[in-house]
Amino acid sequence: MSDIVNPIELTSELIQCKSITPKSEGSLDIIISYLEPLGFNCEKIDFGEGIEKVENLYARFGTMEPNIAFAGHVDVVPTGDINNWSINPFGGEVKEGKVWGRGAADMKSGIAAFIAAVSDFLKYNKNLKEFGSISFIITSDEEGKAINGTKKVVDWLKGKSEIISGCIVGEPTNVTRMGDTLKIGRRGSFTGSLTVTGIQGHVGYPHLAENPINSLLKMLEPFSKIYLDEGTKDFQPSSIMITSIDVNNDASNVIPGEVKAKFNIRFNTLHSASSLKSMLEKQFSNVTSNYKFDFFCNAEPFLTNDDFLKTTLQKAIQKVVNINPEKSTSGGTSDARFISKICPVIEFGLVGKTMHKIDENVEVNDIINLTKIYNQFLFNYFGVKYCD
Repeated sequence: MSDIVNPIELTSELIQCKSITPKSEGSLDIIISYLEPLGFNCEKIDFGEGIEKVENLYARFGTMEPNIAFAGHVDVVPTGDINNWSINPFGGEVKEGKVWGRGAADMKSGIAAFIAAVSDFLKYNKNLKEFGSISFIITSDEEGKAINGTKKVVDWLKGKSEIISGCIVGEPTNVTRMGDTLKIGRRGSFTGSLTVTGIQGHVGYPHLAENPINSLLKMLEPFSKIYLDEGTKDFQPSSIMITSIDVNNDASNVIPGEVKAKFNIRFNTLHSASSLKSMLEKQFSNVTSNYKFDFFCNAEPFLTNDDFLKTTLQKAIQKVVNINPEKSTSGGTSDARFISKICPVIEFGLVGKTMHKIDENVEVNDIINLTKIYNQFLFNYFGVKYCD
């Protein structure tokens, strides 16, 4: 590996940007300062206004296909009470064999590793422009509403007829050690809000009232089973969880006139937002017509079937850390859900044990190995000889 870009120093530099979602706080400018000298054409793309404004970056080296992309985010979740931290959450301190700070695991180190890997690859393949391209899709709106970030960048890329052949999202996918997990898809996320109305009254005269809670319990009864199916070869069972029931009633002798519930469904490819809506409305209507049902689906499930992309990364992981990764579709959502609309996408990054936690940190050796894996992947993907 060359030392053109030091991934540890770059990780520390990016952590020092207080980029709490949806702000980038100069982190994209730092990335551009590394990519432009390598020959990348960098375009900052802003969407939204005022406090909703989000800075995004699309950078590309070369014009030929295939065009392999790396995607990630520079925004981080809030720190919470900084008095609970043992270090400065935005210090980017390197000690005890680790890099410390908010975004260390999720996912500024992933961005640094890929930039370092690309710089090394281009050192040995200055003629890449003759047979392929490398791109970056970086947002500052992944940890927040995810409205003006990657989702709109994907639409922007479509509008420009920009072709992405395949993409790696550098989210922290590994569970306990580097190389143990490669994500090849994600479940969908469906959030529902249910309001049931009745007739308010005195608990001593129930015949003069209509308790909406009774109806609600019957409507939600199937949810107690938790799982909607038995899963598939690639996905775990779809799950449904009630997250809130609220009657806003402090009186013990009053039958409420309204009750509200919220729930979330994490669903596999056996379902869609449309099929879930139909299933739920049928269940609710079988109990009562006195309800209002609203829902929001922020992600449909996807599964990547591009064997070349998966195998190429898998071989790189095996070569560097001698582990055959588990191919997983577990976990929450990520920006891969948007990128999957335009190209095959897989996710691989660091160990995620400390992400979003107090004293977030990542092993220096893991960053180095991730850089080597990304670097080996590029040599494998473009079919050129690896130079160690």
